[in-house]
Amino acid sequence: MNVVAFQQTAPEAAVSPARSGLPAASVRGLSKQFGTGPVIMSGLDLDIHHGSRVAIIGANGTGKSTLIRMLVRLVEPSGGDIRLLGEDVRKLDAPGLKRLRSRVGFVFQRHNLVTRLSALTNVVHGVQSRMSGPRTWTQLLAPREVRAEAMNCLERVGLADKAMARIDTLSGGQSQRVAVARMLMQRPELVIADEPDASLDPKSGEEVMATLAALANEQDATLIFVSHRMEHAIRFSERIVGLGGGRVALDQPSDTVSEAELTRFFHHD
Repeated sequence: MNVVAFQQTAPEAAVSPARSGLPAASVRGLSKQFGTGPVIMSGLDLDIHHGSRVAIIGANGTGKSTLIRMLVRLVEPSGGDIRLLGEDVRKLDAPGLKRLRSRVGFVFQRHNLVTRLSALTNVVHGVQSRMSGPRTWTQLLAPREVRAEAMNCLERVGLADKAMARIDTLSGGQSQRVAVARMLMQRPELVIADEPDASLDPKSGEEVMATLAALANEQDATLIFVSHRMEHAIRFSERIVGLGGGRVALDQPSDTVSEAELTRFFHHD
């Protein structure tokens, strides 16, 4: 199989954090309150540098998932400033926000795959951030170079032999790895993963996290992931950010944090 080069391509107007020296993600004074409910985040400041691997941890209700969704306005913040990949996120109009999101790869607990279609077709769908039209709907219609890239993505997550298998015949861990392969088709500069191992057995969860960390490292992409497993936060990140009291309560290199220090961030209310 021909190996397809994964060159990161961004819109002409986009500013590359790697070239500019800016953080890949930066928030200042970020706050969030849902309706009249309690304030779950207040005055949060955080910088995440290009090419780093950062684990976001915290007890239930501390806003871990809310934080990473606010980075791309999947959840609207109540206040504060967000800069992502050189863009002032809160000032973007709908087309600008769409362009920004095309540079970000998402992996969530729910795989959001089309279960009646093949793994290869689901991965082909990832190219829709760069091109559109009927030729992105299935692997049968996709241009040869798109099919080759999709196969390469499946090979990189260890599932080339499952290319023609329907998603509903795969295990949970295999399905999640297909979701990772689909994300790779975007050629993202930033990968955001929200507890991608949460619904998986320990072995499958370990494989998915190892795959994400290795691929981010290969592509020099920034990886931000929420984890509910202490061992994954320590092993697959370079830096651990713990949330508590609506703010950053811990921010240290992973190899300097003890399990005893982390325990309070993993209790369940």
